[in-house]
Amino acid sequence: MSEAAGHGNIARHLARMAALQPDRAAVICAKGRDAQGAVAYEQMTFAALEAQSSRLAHALQSIGIGRGVRTALMVPPSLEFFSLTFAIFKAGAVPVLIDPGIGLPNLRGCLAHARPEAFIGIPKAHAARAVLGWARATVCIKVTVGAKWFWGGHTLAQLMEGAAGRLGAASAAGAADVGSHGDAAHTAFAPLDLGADEPAAILFTSGSTGAPKGAVYTHGIFNAQVEHIRALYGIEPGEMDLATFPLFALFGPALGMTAVVPEMDASRPASADPANIISAIEKFGITNMFGSPALINRVGRYGEERKITLPTLRRAISAGAPVPAKVLARFAAMLPSGAQVFTPYGATECLPVASIGSEEILRETRQLTDAGAGVCVGRPVPGVTAKVIRISDQPIDAWSDALELPAGEIGEIAVKAAHATRAYFDLPAATALSKIPDPASAHEPANGGFYHRMGDVGYLDAQGRLWFCGRKAHRVETVTPQGTVTRFSIPCEGVFNVHPKVYRTALAGVLRAGVMQPVLCVELEAAADDARARDGAGTASQDEIREALRVLGAAHAHTRDIKTFLFHPSFPVDVRHNAKIFRDKLAVWAAQQLR
Repeated sequence: MSEAAGHGNIARHLARMAALQPDRAAVICAKGRDAQGAVAYEQMTFAALEAQSSRLAHALQSIGIGRGVRTALMVPPSLEFFSLTFAIFKAGAVPVLIDPGIGLPNLRGCLAHARPEAFIGIPKAHAARAVLGWARATVCIKVTVGAKWFWGGHTLAQLMEGAAGRLGAASAAGAADVGSHGDAAHTAFAPLDLGADEPAAILFTSGSTGAPKGAVYTHGIFNAQVEHIRALYGIEPGEMDLATFPLFALFGPALGMTAVVPEMDASRPASADPANIISAIEKFGITNMFGSPALINRVGRYGEERKITLPTLRRAISAGAPVPAKVLARFAAMLPSGAQVFTPYGATECLPVASIGSEEILRETRQLTDAGAGVCVGRPVPGVTAKVIRISDQPIDAWSDALELPAGEIGEIAVKAAHATRAYFDLPAATALSKIPDPASAHEPANGGFYHRMGDVGYLDAQGRLWFCGRKAHRVETVTPQGTVTRFSIPCEGVFNVHPKVYRTALAGVLRAGVMQPVLCVELEAAADDARARDGAGTASQDEIREALRVLGAAHAHTRDIKTFLFHPSFPVDVRHNAKIFRDKLAVWAAQQLR
């Protein structure tokens, strides 16, 4: 295959970085503890990752995992995860990536819908697949990362051994202690030459407002994402990236960063040990960090209590849900001058859409958020066209400028971008509901000829900044003699979140006497309560907090009629980021409480 082959394959970024910095670590993963009880790490250089993924790509093709083969990948963050993912890309197969923490029913449903032909997973995943019958009708190729039990198929070790023999590699290991980089000279394997529009992966949404859906990523979309992230945040080869979320971790090596995977359960970032996160940042001189809002909150609290600073960090990036200003302030206080926490806005179907830094939020927009203006998510990134259109729950057949609302008016956010996914896998109705064809730009490769409906509501301000006001499905509409009153979750919640005893709130609609009424669910600041209790000061009673919340609400027209407050011990949240609030579940709970 010629040197130019594979020009559209996302795996080309790894080959380029391996040539640029072969002996630099590409991946460093926590793996157990050493004799002194400290976290132990194993690593793989860029040359080793390139070589090992090439051997694996050759091996996968030899057993039928090649171009277009949908391949469920259920391997936790590890050296094997990185090697396998890039190998699947190189072979032209299509990884199916699903968060294992979404629950067995959703996991079963996602696999049944995606109909994978191959399944690569750890023994636990294979055992569950075999016993519970996941994708039984379609999976015909099985690869076990670890010991194979009763389900048959291949093991990763067997594939590597066979590939090493076929390619004449001196060693099939490719990963060891610090300093190992393998032998790339014996593993020539050009990524399969793929068009930009060929499927690269199926990524399932978190299902925070319904059943998870598989967004179809193409190699062109992935390539556009890499370039957007590089340009947006000024990321350079040679940086150190703390990878706390598996999918974002893959961008590290593609951008030339070393991906450091700390000791944590990636499916439960809210439960991560902040000491492990801080230790990894300090040990490896981390310059870039991605963390869910729940993780940023946890580490920020830990750092504030111990007056910790993180002088090597150039930036932190947090996405998945709005990050409260007080959480940003805690974490930003640990950063050196000039470093910020950036909060990109987007979704599985299109990320990034917009971005804003903690300096602008803390200096200006937080005061507006506290007054009920919503959360500012920044200006649309270059190459993204963002519009706000009339709210509708029906499909829109074609784009028209008449759909667009003026600045300052809340509507549904719709975006056009090269990195917006074009469809959900085998869900034509859902695709039709979320995409608006734009015939006027159908032949423009920069935007694909359509607008993607984000499913969020918001508005554009006079400066061109986008403000997020919540999910469209979470609006609460009350019919009154004067007309329908619509309340949006984020502007309402922002008014009440300023109370010092409140961690977060959630607006819910409860049907009472035939009328949908707004109810505010409240989760208190447990950490603050614990501190007061230790000091012997006690805690404010719920009655006192409830009355204070009524006073806050009465000061704003859009919250004046919210008079029912229910205290919830711990909000149900998504498994991906532990930050998106399941307001539909809270609405059911609130209805039960009010009976």
